[in-house]
Amino acid sequence: MKLICFLLFVVFIAPATPDLDQIRKDFPLATNDRESALALRDKLETVSKEDNTILVAYKGAVSALTAKYTKDNAERKDLFKNGVLLLEFAVSQKPENIEIRCLRLSIQENSPKFLKYRSNIEEDKTFILDHYEKTNSKAVRDFVKSYILQSTGFNTEEKQRF
Repeated sequence: MKLICFLLFVVFIAPATPDLDQIRKDFPLATNDRESALALRDKLETVSKEDNTILVAYKGAVSALTAKYTKDNAERKDLFKNGVLLLEFAVSQKPENIEIRCLRLSIQENSPKFLKYRSNIEEDKTFILDHYEKTNSKAVRDFVKSYILQSTGFNTEEKQRF
């Protein structure tokens, strides 16, 4: 009986790991739409530092991103700060991951200058330019390419490489 209860808990109550492919599709929508951002934040709520590092990076990026949709200054500060901490944790765990670097770049390029979270823009941009061709995953290549083509941080010549 205990085994059946445990299995029911695992199947029905334990939080499911968010689908990374769906998260990749949802992230660009969240950058310009409050409801999409909040929905994505809810999907990633159960992700912790022990989970897939890429999901941790998305959780951090989404947390920092949703700060712009919050009116309360204290909550805005906490969301951004916690998001940055998760993003930096992910980069420290997987510094060679182009998707994580792209997420950090997207947050740094779009964060207000007064927050002073812009110190890795050139580093991440160079990393992406140097490693894009070596990326095997089509989903990751598509995600990075999509970001680069709409970014104002890359010039026309750099964008043509994609």
